[in-house]
Amino acid sequence: MRILFTGGSGKAGRHAIAYLLAQGHRVVNVDLTPLDLPGVDNRIADMTDAGQMHDVMHAWAGYDEMDDHRSPPPVDAVVHFAAVPRLLMKSDNECYRINTIGTYNVIDAALKAGVRKVIFASSETTYGVCFAGGERKPEYLPIDEEHPVVPEDSYAMSKVAGEVTAQCFQRRTGADIYGLRINNVIEPHEYKANFPAYMADPDLRRRNIFAYIDARDLGQMVQCCLETDGLGYQIFNVANPDHSVNWPTTELIARYYQGVPARDMGPRETFYSIKKAREMLGFAPKHNWRMYLDDPREV
Repeated sequence: MRILFTGGSGKAGRHAIAYLLAQGHRVVNVDLTPLDLPGVDNRIADMTDAGQMHDVMHAWAGYDEMDDHRSPPPVDAVVHFAAVPRLLMKSDNECYRINTIGTYNVIDAALKAGVRKVIFASSETTYGVCFAGGERKPEYLPIDEEHPVVPEDSYAMSKVAGEVTAQCFQRRTGADIYGLRINNVIEPHEYKANFPAYMADPDLRRRNIFAYIDARDLGQMVQCCLETDGLGYQIFNVANPDHSVNWPTTELIARYYQGVPARDMGPRETFYSIKKAREMLGFAPKHNWRMYLDDPREV
């Protein structure tokens, strides 16, 4: 496929693009900073500028395309990861502005260019736990896509607004638009760098609902979405099937989630359910933190 990928130079995007290139796709990375990765095409553009987004949807990926086409070939799918990636990076109102306007512009330009598959990054933060003032507990466990989205911060608000925007575009056009509520993204080097601290102090993982997703498995999730047509508008949680600390699930519930309704769960099962992605898309994460630590201290 010929894929336009926004935000591919970021932490999550660069690994997802590498995965997609390995599947044989042609990927144009649209970002403010180019991605130094063999095989990727780069285009510098600002997603908050509607004109730039409309232009990149109708542009050559590289000089080689000019040899075979009198005009640029169509984009087959758009993957939209570009965003201010978390709270406390820019002012709250600027974070909200960039993320909401950018998402509108990207989806609008894609659909007006005839693209029928859009995959966009939403966030675990929409459930209101991650960036809550003080401690907020889930309403039930594990958290699935039906759990209320109740954010109180500008970043998570922008992601909820993006989901509503995407749903409205899908209703009008009938295109397939899939949103990914991505959990804490872990790059390969971060297992040895960060996870020993998580083993020593599980409190460090509370705001992430003790969940995570390997950046390479996020690439697989995007591929699953590209391969699955006809679902209309959908939201999917994206996480590893196991939680991110070496405590049994029952002990985590006893310490952190007393009184929260919970179904029977496996000894290592994540509190961030990926049942929907597994059943509807065939999503099957391959990278577990226990594979990468010298002393995984399995439970």
